[in-house]
Amino acid sequence: MPQTILSLSTRGQGLYEFTDQADAFVHQSGREEGLLTVFVRHTSCSLLIQENADPDVQTDLLSFFRRLVPPASDPSMGWVVHRAEGPDDMPAHIKAALTQVSIGIPVARGRLVLGTWQGLYLFEHRDRPHRREIVLHLGS
Repeated sequence: MPQTILSLSTRGQGLYEFTDQADAFVHQSGREEGLLTVFVRHTSCSLLIQENADPDVQTDLLSFFRRLVPPASDPSMGWVVHRAEGPDDMPAHIKAALTQVSIGIPVARGRLVLGTWQGLYLFEHRDRPHRREIVLHLGS
């Protein structure tokens, strides 16, 4: 069964679309039908299927998660014990726990079966740039 690892570079917190790379992997596999499993190999970022037409959606999502889980340096986060890698580390783990690290997407006619305005995103929760690995596995 076809499998590959994508390597994405991030520039800090944000959503990084990789729909085209995932779709190209499916197309190059030659498979007409199946299920694409997408898995991110990190504990401080996650995966989302989200609207890719209006960038305001991404802005609002980032704002929401910043309000929901502020940096550990925020007075409301005084209960956080894990601070070894900076004030964004434990909040990043919490955000990843609230979202998902694996997504299954149906494949039909050799293409991802996503809606018209849906895109596949790596959701980076850390402030600094990182290199993230995403496993793509196309099963039957």
